[in-house]
Amino acid sequence: MNLTLSSQINLNRIPERYYKPKDAFEESAISRYERLKTDIYESHTVASASVARQLVGEIKKSQEENRHFLLVAAGGRSLQPLWAALRKEYKDGNVSFRNVVFFLAYEFFPIQNGIGHNLRMLKDQFLDHIDIPEKQIFSPDGTIEKRDINTFCHQYEELIASYGGIDFLLLGVGYDGIIALNEPGSTVASPTRLTMLSNESREEASKQFGSIEHVPYSAITLGIGTLMQAKQVTLLAWGEEKANIIKEIVEGRMSELYPASYMQMHRRARLVIDLTAALHLTRINTPWLVTSCEWDNKLIRRAVVKLSLQRQLPILKLTNKEYNEGGLGELLALYGSAYDVNIRVFNDLQHTITGWPGGKPNADDTYRPERSVPYPKKVLIFSPHPDDDVISMGGCFHRLIQQGHDVHIAYQTSGNIAVADEEVVRYLTFLKGLKDSHVHLVQNIGEHPEKLLQALKERNSGDEELPEILALKALIRRVEATAACTYIGVKSENIHFLNLPFYETGKIEKKPLGEADVLIVKDLIQHIQPHQIYLAGDLMDPHGTHKVCLDAALAAIDDLKQEAWMDDCRIWMYRGAWAEWDIDHIEMAVPLSPEELRQKRNAILRHQSQMESAPFLGGDERLFWQRSEDRNRATAGLYNRLGLASYEAIEAFVEYRINR
Repeated sequence: MNLTLSSQINLNRIPERYYKPKDAFEESAISRYERLKTDIYESHTVASASVARQLVGEIKKSQEENRHFLLVAAGGRSLQPLWAALRKEYKDGNVSFRNVVFFLAYEFFPIQNGIGHNLRMLKDQFLDHIDIPEKQIFSPDGTIEKRDINTFCHQYEELIASYGGIDFLLLGVGYDGIIALNEPGSTVASPTRLTMLSNESREEASKQFGSIEHVPYSAITLGIGTLMQAKQVTLLAWGEEKANIIKEIVEGRMSELYPASYMQMHRRARLVIDLTAALHLTRINTPWLVTSCEWDNKLIRRAVVKLSLQRQLPILKLTNKEYNEGGLGELLALYGSAYDVNIRVFNDLQHTITGWPGGKPNADDTYRPERSVPYPKKVLIFSPHPDDDVISMGGCFHRLIQQGHDVHIAYQTSGNIAVADEEVVRYLTFLKGLKDSHVHLVQNIGEHPEKLLQALKERNSGDEELPEILALKALIRRVEATAACTYIGVKSENIHFLNLPFYETGKIEKKPLGEADVLIVKDLIQHIQPHQIYLAGDLMDPHGTHKVCLDAALAAIDDLKQEAWMDDCRIWMYRGAWAEWDIDHIEMAVPLSPEELRQKRNAILRHQSQMESAPFLGGDERLFWQRSEDRNRATAGLYNRLGLASYEAIEAFVEYRINR
């Protein structure tokens, strides 16, 4: 059972030679815009295993030389796959960590009651699972008196120097280019110090503190000057949400706005990223600027669309002059003239647009993205959380029902941790009032609402949720999802709540995807035997649930691919609230009228617990319905700027093709 099929999505888009050059000459050519050595891997799993092997080799070398090996590392999610790889190296007997001296790169300040304690988290993830002596683990002290901070910082640096300096530095790259907790504005010579955290850093840290209200406003961190003294530096970054900042720190000029860019000056620094984080680098995004290309339809479309937007001209107005000046003379040599390429790409984009996402009956479907038969179709929409369906494809969802298809919706997780405590207090207060006035109407969980209200008042961030509270939160999400589905017109028997086990931990940290999760998804697909499946192909989800749910569905589909009925099943992927598909890969674009966009908003608003009080809105302050409308309008605007028809909004989809 393959549980990592989502990683293949980008592999199918990008030729290997762009990220795995065959020799030093080719690497020098395709990476010539890069100011920081960058190694790109297919996935964070493969990358982490490679870094782990390198680190193990360095530790063994130090053991042969009979000396300490000083490792400095940060906390954060970027390093978690590496800790897993190192745990495996140790478990397999490939390395001992007894000579390693470990220094934590930063700690939040002040820390109380151990909540969000960076060192505690790192011990849980790594240090407690290996044989490193406790006396060789050091961390900034988040509990010291304020008056002692400067003295402590100086002593921390002296302690590092007493062990011979940093042998190996491991850091994740933050969303705004920070390393350790050196915020934008940090100087290249900055020492270990107390630093004030930006809203973005506190928002990111809220995932380990439970909510942003519990995140301290400052931290003690090793400074850039200290980090630059390391003998070797490895920076790590994963995911499409890091792609913009990776472009800045790798190809942009060194700037205090992006502290990670200072590593361009370090002779033995390298950046290790996965393909999704590399998507905006020149060799991946616009490879024709650094090498000759293998021109397929999608790459031609990408190149022409980028040229059209750069020149601010509709596609059909591009001339040979624009092609030559834009580095696309190779296309002219292949196709003869700009006109021929323009028509090809324009028609290609035109054929993606359809008002019939389930296929138009009794119509010529030669140039339509979906088949006209069978009609009506059985449609299965998977939604990772109980609102992703309407946020991401609410218009298409409604259109499929209006056009007579038998639509099923499957909510893969309960979404219970995304309900703020305040929402539960509101419901429990109502229930308590109901009990006080109409005691005969209240049973089970409602018999003692005052006890649950008291538990919520006394609950600290990071405490495990009571099962009764989790059940209430799940019920809130279920009721909201049912209300949205009813508004759209889904039959009640077609609403499925899967509650995949990986999610049901009651904590932000989830269990790994397992066979039990896949079997639940597989059984539902087998039962319905749909003609269309819609999946959340959103790898930008900053909480990771979308990717896990996608892998669960793709694993189930992979297990079922030999079934005869699967030959007549197409799989479409939609994006989440964070970004749209790149236009060069859109294969179905469903236009929405102003009225349909309002209906979609009304369906999203049924999810009241996910409005202002939702704990996982992320750094984007717009509400989900606002993000959704802005994204759909932007997609329509992009089509219009390229010279196609003007629509109010567009929802976009990419087909997932089964590897048989």
